[in-house]
Amino acid sequence: MPNRLRIGITLGDPEGIGPEVVVKALKSGRLDRRFDYEIIGNPRTKRRADAADWVAEGAKLCLDGELAAIVTAPIKKELLHRAGYPYVGQTELLAHISRTKRFAMMLAGGPLRVALVTIHAPLRDVAKLITTRKIVEVIELSDQICRRFGIRRPRIAVAGLNPHAGEGGLLGDEERRVIAPAVRRAARHGVAVSGPHSADTLFYRAAHGQFDAVVAMYHDQGLAPFKLVAFDDGVNLTLGLPFVRTSPDHGTAPDIAGKGVARPDGMIAAINMAAKLVRTR
Repeated sequence: MPNRLRIGITLGDPEGIGPEVVVKALKSGRLDRRFDYEIIGNPRTKRRADAADWVAEGAKLCLDGELAAIVTAPIKKELLHRAGYPYVGQTELLAHISRTKRFAMMLAGGPLRVALVTIHAPLRDVAKLITTRKIVEVIELSDQICRRFGIRRPRIAVAGLNPHAGEGGLLGDEERRVIAPAVRRAARHGVAVSGPHSADTLFYRAAHGQFDAVVAMYHDQGLAPFKLVAFDDGVNLTLGLPFVRTSPDHGTAPDIAGKGVARPDGMIAAINMAAKLVRTR
């Protein structure tokens, strides 16, 4: 009988709820039974920055073919810097380790799939960070992952940056100069994409089935509406990596760590989504 595929699960910040939700998920009886699961990390470590090294270890095990996927519990971003990694998040660290140039963050849960053009960037920098090339990359990566979810012809909607998608240039010209050309280019590549749409109505439309994924320009534009509908079981997945990586879409929650009240729903959803993506790879 061939060996079963293994999915690695990092414990996250040892002072957060990561170790608790990992254990609860593994004991839940709600995980895909076709896989084995391997914990990466030591909850008794005295060095919190070890949490960043566990992420790097999991990525390397995936690249070596020893793991089929990695699921990462949340960590404080400062721990990456303490461990010597000059990145603003686990997504960027994983892209660096795997030498991935085209990557993006997507949140999936409930009726929404939301991909981000910029991730952990100050709002004052967003306008100069969005480029036509980057938007096209995120559109195409979103199309690819939707197809792996079994959607034959994904409908991708792109949000504008400014209120009312710029109002024809009255409220900003990024839509005309940067975003609309990206939409046209991606459409020429065969993607069923539309936009730029006004973000104040776009997520309502997507949540009611008009679109299969939304491409948002910046972190809170995408995550605020997403967490409204999928706070407990939302999943963060990194698009473009040579291996599957998912994570629960919640933070370390140190205020409830160690109290036994943390819900494992997000971790369970992240593990099962990783398993599903491995099966459709």
